Parts: sequence; structure tokens; C-alpha cells
Amino acid sequence: METPAIPLPEPRSVVPASLRGLLPVLLALPVLALFQWLMSDAPFASYLLSVVGVNIILAVSLNIVNGMTGQFSIGHAGFMAVGAYISGVLSLNLKDIALSFLPVAVSDQVFFVMSLLVGGLAAALCGFLVGLPSLRLRGDYLAIVTLGFGEIIRVVVQNTDAFGRALGLSGIPQTSSPAMVYFFVFLTVLVARRITGSSHGRSLWAIREDEVAAEAMGVDTTGYKVRAFVISSFFAGIAGALFAHFVPIINPGSFTFVKSMEIVVMVVLGGLGSTTGAIVAATFLTLLPEGMRSLFTVLGAEGSLAQKVDQIRMPVYGLLLVVLMLARPQGLFGTKEIWDVLPRWIPRKRRGLA
Repeated sequence: METPAIPLPEPRSVVPASLRGLLPVLLALPVLALFQWLMSDAPFASYLLSVVGVNIILAVSLNIVNGMTGQFSIGHAGFMAVGAYISGVLSLNLKDIALSFLPVAVSDQVFFVMSLLVGGLAAALCGFLVGLPSLRLRGDYLAIVTLGFGEIIRVVVQNTDAFGRALGLSGIPQTSSPAMVYFFVFLTVLVARRITGSSHGRSLWAIREDEVAAEAMGVDTTGYKVRAFVISSFFAGIAGALFAHFVPIINPGSFTFVKSMEIVVMVVLGGLGSTTGAIVAATFLTLLPEGMRSLFTVLGAEGSLAQKVDQIRMPVYGLLLVVLMLARPQGLFGTKEIWDVLPRWIPRKRRGLA
């Protein structure tokens, strides 16, 4: 008679349970402080990296809907516009106010964070109002609804005096910084990864694979889709609010259908469902125009470099998509993450990464 194996006890974690959720944030703060110090004397690099960070937030947040849930939203720029304009108007109204018990710089950052959260919550509310009735739809019908929402938002801000009409908003306090942008990049990626590994994430993957089967197994498909849509909209609003606080002026031309399609291209290029794929694709496609400008400078091209890049950028995006769909239809990473494609000799000590 065989003796049953005695299960070994789980190794006790050194980190207290109350700090495990906050530990990644606490570790990220000194790294971001060092990053801010390194970028303090490089204004153009700070601006360019901030744009990269905003696009990463947009791509990762859209990946929650288009990648994990299998829906097709093409109005993400509309939620970005909501966050940008709401937070911009709030910051303009608060720029002459300071908290007396805090230094001026700290007071400005408090109001800045408050405007970010208000912009994100406004975008989340719009996501809920749009998602609740429309996410009962599927496929092309949902894409048409989200496209219509994005155009409605653009037309509203273009014809509203409080939002500066077609001229846009200027004079918004430039209180953003690369460290603040990448802090929210970190939070967005952290939330996306934790959703993926949770029961909510498994429900979203089930909806993506077969919505009818998921509903038959008791998954509240509409509820989960609305939650994913609201979370995605919230971070799109945060991205828009960050964008509004490091560019000189925001106008409706920054939030058109073309911007929505750029974000969709980033998600598709990286791989639907892959968070690291969205990060890599967003970084590559954001830096691509600057690389093209440098190439034109080296080649001694005549005329406006910006105009040449704007004319060539979209055909290059289209060519990349055509090549990708022919060579690798699932995207660069598919549904995998970067640690899933690393060589097997690299140790995977963290649970869930192997």
C-alpha cells in the first residue's frame, strides 16, 4: 500500500499581504523620480517620450476591449477628447488658485492630479452611457456606434464656446511631466495585467472566444463588456488629460477618426490580446515619424519635412498592416506576452509567467 504524498507548505512571502498590492507602485516611484531627473535637461526628448507614453496608455486600454473582449471599437479618440477637454477646462479655471497650506508647486500638482481624475471619470461616464445600450450589439454594428460617438464628440467641442470651438483651448497649465505620464502608463499596464489574470479576465477571454457559449455557461456577457468598456474609456480619458497638459494647445483636429484608427493599428500590429505587443507597437509607430524626419534630413530632402512625413506616414502604416496580415495575421505577439516568447533558459521565478 502506497503512502500518500504529503503536500509541502507554500513558501511564505517576505512581503506582508497588506503591501503586496502597493509594492509594484512603491518600487516604481524611485525609478520614475530618476527618470524625471535624467529628462530634466532634454525638453524635446521629454515631449517625445510623453507622446509615446500617452499612445501606450491608449493602445493598452483599447486592447482591453478589442483584444481581451473581442469587440471592435473605433471611437477611442472620442474618449480621449472628453478627458482632454474636461481636464483642460478645469485646470484653466483653477490655475489662479493655490492651497495655502502647501507650497505652490505641490498645490499645482494636486490640482493637476485632480483634473486628471475628473477627466478620466468623465470619459468613463461617457463610456458607460455609450456602452450600456450599444454593447448588446456585435461586430460591425458596435464599430459603427463607437465611430458615431467619436464624431459626435468632435463636432460638439468644435461648436462649443467653452471648449474654444475650432481654435481649441490654449493656456492650459503645462504641469505634466514624463514621470507623471509614465506613472499612469505603469498603472494602465498593471491594471490590464491584473485583469488578465483574474476571474474577470477569464470571463472576457471566454466572451472573445465564443460569446454564445460564454453566455450559456452563465457569464453576464453584457455586464462584463460594459465594465471593460468603462475601464478602457477611463484610461483613454486619463491619456487625453495628460496630453492636454504638455501640448501648447488642444483642438478638435487632434481627436479625429484618423487618431482612432492609429490606436487600432497599434493594437492590431502588436497582437490582439497582448499587452506587451500593444506597448511595443505604440512605441514603434510613435517614433516612426521622427525616424522618417531624421532620414529625410540625412538624404537632404527639400521642402517641409513635417509635410512630407504627414503625407507618407499613413501609407507606411497601411503597408505595414498589409505585410503583417500576409506574414503574421495574429500580430507581432498574438495573444502572448513578451515573457512567453523569451528563450526557455531565462529563469521564470514569478508565478504565472511560465
